[in-house]
Amino acid sequence: MVNVIVLFAKIEEAKSIKNLLVRHGINVTQVCTTGAQAAQAADACDDGLIICGYQYPDMLFSELAANIPDYFDMLVIASRVHYEACRESGITCLPMPLRTQDFINTVSLAVENILWERKKRKTKPKERTEDEKKVIKAAKLKLMNDNGFDEQGAHRYLQKKSMDNGINIVEMAYMILEHTALF
Repeated sequence: MVNVIVLFAKIEEAKSIKNLLVRHGINVTQVCTTGAQAAQAADACDDGLIICGYQYPDMLFSELAANIPDYFDMLVIASRVHYEACRESGITCLPMPLRTQDFINTVSLAVENILWERKKRKTKPKERTEDEKKVIKAAKLKLMNDNGFDEQGAHRYLQKKSMDNGINIVEMAYMILEHTALF
């Protein structure tokens, strides 16, 4: 599920947009009337989409964009007067009057993109700490010295043993260094 936050200065407009989204199968996490509320709601989530107007009682859309987490997208619905300013900012923008199908298609596409980005982040290998890198290197050196492996062979051996034993490569490296690995 993607966190969708609806933000408009007038609560009636926000609820109207929320109801439209819900009727089309898009779950809305929160409805807000100030930028501060939306920023706080976004901070409580890993990622998501803020659907908002151009201006709120406490800030403009551009200020909000600067105060939300990196993994949050924005869709600004703006009058024709403000539409160009939104487009030039690089933030996704739809002009008023809003055509329902264009709006739903744009939101659906944004939600799909967020899900894709989330999946991409989760499949990205975790960056190892310097200590973990040192342990792996030491285990490879030990394998190279004790068993005549080259660097590549030692790394493959570490990977295979860690997979065979259902543990991560760092744990296997510690086991090799402590002579408790299954050879």
